[in-house]
Amino acid sequence: MSLVANTGKLAGRTLFITGASRGIGKAIALKAAKDGANVVIAAKTAEPHPKLPGTIYTAAEEIEALGGKALPCIVDVREEKQVQAAIDEAVKKFGGIDILVNNASAISLTGTAQTDMKRYDLMHNINTRGTFLASKLCLPLLKNSNHAHILNLSPPLNMSPYWFSIHVAYTMAKYGMSMCVLGMSEEFKPFNIGVNALWPKTAIATAAIEMLTGDTSTSRKPEIVSDAAYIMLSQDPKKYTGHFAIDEDVVKENGIKDLTPYACDPKNVDNLLLDGFLDDPAAIGHHRHVTTASIRRYHTSTVNYSEKWRRIMITRPLVFGYVISYIEVYIKGNVVNLMPDFFLEVPGESVQQVKKSEPEAQIPTLFGSISKVITPELVKKTQAVYQFNVKGKEEGVWHIDLKNGDGACGQGEPKNPPDATLTMDSTNFAEMFAGKLKPTTAFMMGKLKISGDLQKAMKLEKMMKSLKNKV
Repeated sequence: MSLVANTGKLAGRTLFITGASRGIGKAIALKAAKDGANVVIAAKTAEPHPKLPGTIYTAAEEIEALGGKALPCIVDVREEKQVQAAIDEAVKKFGGIDILVNNASAISLTGTAQTDMKRYDLMHNINTRGTFLASKLCLPLLKNSNHAHILNLSPPLNMSPYWFSIHVAYTMAKYGMSMCVLGMSEEFKPFNIGVNALWPKTAIATAAIEMLTGDTSTSRKPEIVSDAAYIMLSQDPKKYTGHFAIDEDVVKENGIKDLTPYACDPKNVDNLLLDGFLDDPAAIGHHRHVTTASIRRYHTSTVNYSEKWRRIMITRPLVFGYVISYIEVYIKGNVVNLMPDFFLEVPGESVQQVKKSEPEAQIPTLFGSISKVITPELVKKTQAVYQFNVKGKEEGVWHIDLKNGDGACGQGEPKNPPDATLTMDSTNFAEMFAGKLKPTTAFMMGKLKISGDLQKAMKLEKMMKSLKNKV
């Protein structure tokens, strides 16, 4: 459900969108179609997939039903000839390209040892190389447009080590897309091409999320991202470039205050799963969010370096010059304190130093409660054995067998090989089984490491719901 009204600003514009046969890419295409835009659907899916909905041709039908014009093109962004052929077809049919949306992406949330090189190459060739290639090949046409934009679906450059530690290969591949924004936004300024990044604050109900978690009830619909993209792509590219925007911030800044309709399940509107690369504000109590746009407005409109600034003391690092943690600006003897950014640590503190109250439940007590909710029905539905490597104050190994016999749980390794091994701190472990921390949230936030079958690991949430009122 779109909450942002169409203004017609994209009428007659041609958008080249990679990965537009389904999910976020298709949602952006459909939003632009309502303006009467031309859309090049550059994606691989020409034949129906047994598990995933939609093809480039069904997407084209939906676009044209909304008043847009569509050009479905079979494109693997790893193949230069295919990308160039689609661009050439776009020129023949629509006369040029005004907007490039680099949406195609591959994901594998695996650690270094678990990431085979074939999967590593897939992520880097689609995410980083594919984005660079499409941008490079579209550049001559974008230079000829009077409303040229490149929008990458990639995260802010958060240099917190744990976003690298939990899935180094994927983080590198996604940050490659973001670094294209960082460099190209500056490089393409003389050509009046706006280059920006957009990232969802929460999980979005796409095929990838459903495969990872098996559930989309704590996700938002793709329309929040397409609404934010529409707002960004409607801006003047001469003035709007170099932003790393979050979907929620963009729509809120444009008057959308109630985001409930974007939630897949309105009952979970206050319990949504945060997306990767965004630090949990509840875990970093002093952080406040500053939009990239507001930071850049301060830089460009308020500050005159030669006249007003006497001295700048950076008390925390800048991340590539765009994300500010904290600055004390001395102007004619007066100190002006800018608010800390949401993504970085507050001066003098770290994420680890933020105190949390110890949960009352201890691990032996928790497993006593777990034993009471294990039933033959739960074993039949779950069919998985779990091993928990608990670190910290209550270090030890525990297990839950929801696969054999009537089920079992207790201290030590399971009798049968585990389907999934979960490693986490004892405090987070207690919070997770007390219903205060979801496994999917813990995993996405880097608080939980999983080896083995990820989907079976996420089935634990159902058992934890049963435990919530008993712990």
